Amino acid sequence: MTRSTLLLTESAVQQLLDIRATIAVVRRAFIAAARGQTVMPPKVYLSLPGGSDFRAMPASLQHPAACGIKWVNVHPRNRRRGLPTVMALILLNDPATGYPLAVMDGRLITKLRTAAAAAKTLARPDSHVVGLIGCGAQADAQLAALAIEFRLTAVRAWGARRGEAAAWCRRMRRQWPAIRFQPSPTIQACVRDVDLLVTVTPSRRPLVRRAWVSPGTHLNAVGADAPGKQELDPAILRDAVVVVDERRQAMHGGELNVPIHRRQFHPSQIRGELGEVLIGRVRGRQTASELTVFDSTGVAIHDIAVAAQVWRQAQRQGVGQRITWFNTLAR
Repeated sequence: MTRSTLLLTESAVQQLLDIRATIAVVRRAFIAAARGQTVMPPKVYLSLPGGSDFRAMPASLQHPAACGIKWVNVHPRNRRRGLPTVMALILLNDPATGYPLAVMDGRLITKLRTAAAAAKTLARPDSHVVGLIGCGAQADAQLAALAIEFRLTAVRAWGARRGEAAAWCRRMRRQWPAIRFQPSPTIQACVRDVDLLVTVTPSRRPLVRRAWVSPGTHLNAVGADAPGKQELDPAILRDAVVVVDERRQAMHGGELNVPIHRRQFHPSQIRGELGEVLIGRVRGRQTASELTVFDSTGVAIHDIAVAAQVWRQAQRQGVGQRITWFNTLAR
């Protein structure tokens, strides 16, 4: 008896996955976690010189059964080398036997599952104006997810590099001609009077001040994914309904990590995890005027759930290259 492992490149994954399907898979995984049907040890960080690191992210889910691990790097200086700053591979295994079912690109999966996570659950249903702080690779996916969930009319964007926001807006206008895109000269101008604010930067200092944020705004804090990173004024967190993707991970490396370390925010102020909101165990937004914050750190159960969906689609469609790792299965 022989078995093979499916190899799926980024272009193959792109054939098999879109943001709408990812939203559905990610929400099911949140609910499974809230019901105790997943296992997810904490991320393991391997720090390297120059602010670079690797992260090992294992997880398993019961229904449908899946297990695996994502190995992802962050190398901030890669842009000048002509390489992506974030790359990832996912190893998907058969939970019953341990056999490697697939090795696949994890970069696109990371991008889409991050964007798929939260906005509809906590934002006002009538939200239609978006502020976007950061115009990197994740910004495109965030917009695609929000455009599915809401009837967007306007998007403001701010980028750290000169001309970055204007270039991003020009590109997005071609894809979304019904939405008005406007580059913002300052973060303050980008934040004022928006319904949804998304922060996707690697900042290690607060970028968004409490005084700039209007009542009723929902904030997706995405950029802080490691110790020492933060994008929001801690006063925003203290005034908001704060929901996280995974409590331990958020306190260690999410938007909350620095304020908690500096005693500017207490863990007891976390309302709950998003899965708990989805199953009704804890309350999310209660009024139109509340501030809500989703601290998105990126969790492995989403990577593995989406990877399993990609593998199933690849099986159906005959996509990918097969290799055999082991000569004999039983000895």
